[in-house]
Amino acid sequence: MKSTDYLAGLRNKDKRIIARAISIIETESAGHEHLLDQIFPHTSNAYRIGITGPPGAGKSTVTNQLAKLITTHGKTVGIIAVDPTSPFTGGALLGDRIRMSDLANNKNVFIRSMASRGSLGGLNEKASDIADVLDSAGYDFIIFETVGVGQSELEIVKTADSTVVIIVPESGDSIQAMKAGLMEIADIFVMNKSDRPGADQAIAALKTMLSFRDHDEKTWIPEIVKTIGTENRGINELLIAIDSHRGFSERTNTLVEKRKERHLQRVRKIVETKLMSEIWTNIFTNFESEISSSSIPVPPYQSAEKLITEYKSHIKAR
Repeated sequence: MKSTDYLAGLRNKDKRIIARAISIIETESAGHEHLLDQIFPHTSNAYRIGITGPPGAGKSTVTNQLAKLITTHGKTVGIIAVDPTSPFTGGALLGDRIRMSDLANNKNVFIRSMASRGSLGGLNEKASDIADVLDSAGYDFIIFETVGVGQSELEIVKTADSTVVIIVPESGDSIQAMKAGLMEIADIFVMNKSDRPGADQAIAALKTMLSFRDHDEKTWIPEIVKTIGTENRGINELLIAIDSHRGFSERTNTLVEKRKERHLQRVRKIVETKLMSEIWTNIFTNFESEISSSSIPVPPYQSAEKLITEYKSHIKAR
């Protein structure tokens, strides 16, 4: 299928075409980079929401309820649900589409489960590319739901316009989640399962921690929303908080700045990946043989400089 055919299918929100385009990108099939370049001019219209937090916080339930609420406002939603990778198949292990089964037949929602494939932050590095597909297809909102390993989930900040961190009342879990870096990345905190004992105390502690932050007129102070996802309570307040953060970001121009930075970081990552692949393929194989045959290994920084020098020579010889 030609790129023009994909573009036409995406504009018509043809879910079969969308799924096929995503598969091509995920598997890095022939022409996937050209396809991404073709659809890129049709992106930057969707608002991207990241939902993360520790395991068991209810991320899938809140995502499900939030997506349903958004569609009642006449908007469309694309969901990228990142699952832990199965050690046997390499595929998504949990299958969020099962947990979101009531959204499966909603014509205004598209759900794609992805395997994290060992990505440290729980967000597959292909998620940004897949978001571009959904963006070019005209979805108004794109929601990323991460694995929620509770450690190093800063990766989601590079992809989302608003980051929602879901925590639960148990103070130990909440404090641990904050220590893991979630405190720094949240634009909105959701205290889910807020009917449990300790919810108000945990919120008070969170507000105290937030009060120590330095801020000015261009600094957003994270809002805290209480929800009970299983009962669909507090979800409307969550959507209002997201809209409030979006409005603030647009007024202060921080949304534009964040998206520019995200684009630069994405290009940098692509360049790094391509160069690393080139080095490992054309240079490192011989170097690896040298190391294997040597009884005394060369110091690592000296080895790295040698590799770089050999790569430069390889480029000049082309």
